[in-house]
Amino acid sequence: MQFHHFVAFRYLTGALGQESGRRFLRFITLIAVGGVAVGVSMLLLALSIVGGFSKEIEAKVIGFGAHVQVENIRHAPLQGAQAKVDVIEEIAGVAQIQPVVSEFALLRRSQLEIDGIGLWGTDVLPTYLSGATIAGSSALVSDDGKPLLVVGSALAQQLGLGIGDSVVVFSTRAATSSAGALLSVRPRIRQFQVGGLYETSLADFDETYVFTHISAARRLLSYGPDEVTRLDVMLHDPAAAAESALAIENSLGVPVLARTIYEVYRGLFAWIQLQEAIIPLVIGILILVAAFNIVGTLLMLIMEKTRAIGILASMGASRRSLTRLFLSLGFMVGLAGTTSGLSLAWVLAKIQQRYEVIPLPAEAYFMTTAPIALHLWDFVLVGTLALLLTLAAAYIPARVAARIDPLKVIRFN
Repeated sequence: MQFHHFVAFRYLTGALGQESGRRFLRFITLIAVGGVAVGVSMLLLALSIVGGFSKEIEAKVIGFGAHVQVENIRHAPLQGAQAKVDVIEEIAGVAQIQPVVSEFALLRRSQLEIDGIGLWGTDVLPTYLSGATIAGSSALVSDDGKPLLVVGSALAQQLGLGIGDSVVVFSTRAATSSAGALLSVRPRIRQFQVGGLYETSLADFDETYVFTHISAARRLLSYGPDEVTRLDVMLHDPAAAAESALAIENSLGVPVLARTIYEVYRGLFAWIQLQEAIIPLVIGILILVAAFNIVGTLLMLIMEKTRAIGILASMGASRRSLTRLFLSLGFMVGLAGTTSGLSLAWVLAKIQQRYEVIPLPAEAYFMTTAPIALHLWDFVLVGTLALLLTLAAAYIPARVAARIDPLKVIRFN
């Protein structure tokens, strides 16, 4: 072990000793280590929670709307859906295409229990929603061929719906094709049975969208056999969504419009990006505060070890060696705090993942508990940044120690 590392280690263990005369210095040193630990752990937890928010909300929104949505720019049904599916399947990166028939309608359980819904017709319930089914099943057609509805739990609670209940859905789409048609044409009506309930904690979705088989939706909404509202396209690589959307538009031409899910729900993803930008900056201040604690701690150590520093200098220790000594001491304090902070963040994150001790209001955060997404790169980056900051904070005290005049110090003491 080199000279400056050895002496720095002895100074640190001496400051943490049990002698009554060093209680205050021991307390200050522990505060410095604890400050670094708290700053590192809080920053990592903030990054993990924000990353978890991004991951969870993205999974939920994509679960509803796929990576790319292909629709008619004129807000009319897409004609020749199967031919368009064949073209899109030839584009590189496309994993799955799901035809969707979706329009707003009215759902009535009784004369007093009625609400507006977004009727969503598809071949099979999206995979994400199948996993989010909390009652009944995700089937859209019963064993005897009758159409079923999969309803959001929030809407079901508002209307008092349960599995097996019969409801009536009204569509006025055909009636609004001409002026005054609402008063002269009768709405289309179809009876359904509630087959399942889903819950995603996305209030705007759970209260609005009701799923059924695409054939039943076509009959109710007066769609042709080869017409759809849009085509939902899933990709092998979500990062290529923008390029794939452009390729789809170029292949199909006007009047087709292809939008990524990040464009459709731009406001929601902008909210996530705002959190990602601000929280690390705010929490990162904790590490800077901890670095200043290290400055104060090392200056106090220098005051206590002034005579020892003078003796080392008189015995031939150079200013460069003394500077390295206190840089090593600051690095050791930072290393102890950083290691403790990384361990604390990991333990707290695992506790949250397993026991969900931090609840959240679903109406504000779209989930019932704080999500955690642990990434090794975050631990490496934060740990490295903390060590660099603490090492930089130790430079000023190290320069102070190196400038001590050994003759004056020994004569004074």
